[in-house]
Amino acid sequence: MADLAAARENMVESQVRTQDVTDVRIQDAMRDLNREDFVPAAKTYLAYADIEVEYAPGRWLLKPRDVAKLLQAARPMPGERALAIAAPYAAAVLGAMGLDVTRHDGEDLTQLPAGPYDLAICEGAVGRAPASWLAGLAPAGRLAVVERDGPVGKACLYIRADDGVGRRELFDATPPVLDGLALQHGFAF
Repeated sequence: MADLAAARENMVESQVRTQDVTDVRIQDAMRDLNREDFVPAAKTYLAYADIEVEYAPGRWLLKPRDVAKLLQAARPMPGERALAIAAPYAAAVLGAMGLDVTRHDGEDLTQLPAGPYDLAICEGAVGRAPASWLAGLAPAGRLAVVERDGPVGKACLYIRADDGVGRRELFDATPPVLDGLALQHGFAF
């Protein structure tokens, strides 16, 4: 276990802090949580690697860097209501930061539990953020997600305002696309 504690500290110091994740609440939560608890026992050795780790068929934990950067961009605040979509590790980090977290790991990830949510995060890529996810945001609610339609995706932050929902691209990321959430391209001449 000492090796895993050292790996966890190294993850924060070399993969998170070096990527301009300056929110010490996120750093502290990631130091305190056993990331290996979120992956199958046979993949414990991958828990702190700089890769996405498949924790269930077609579901992955984001790289530590990517989940930390997404969380920081979303600016979680204690007491907010959060939704973690196929995001067990992010859910635990948010819970450790004092948010009221609902996990959504269902078969159909587009059918959300009753909202609205101040913050939503997904640990797998999607072709484009589903409309139901945006509709589930409270006023000033934020959705942090990686959109990917090709070799490289873009981590995006959506924010609900009085006049609609805005979108901002944050950084490049390459997590696998969640089953059923890839863009469907039609045939065209």
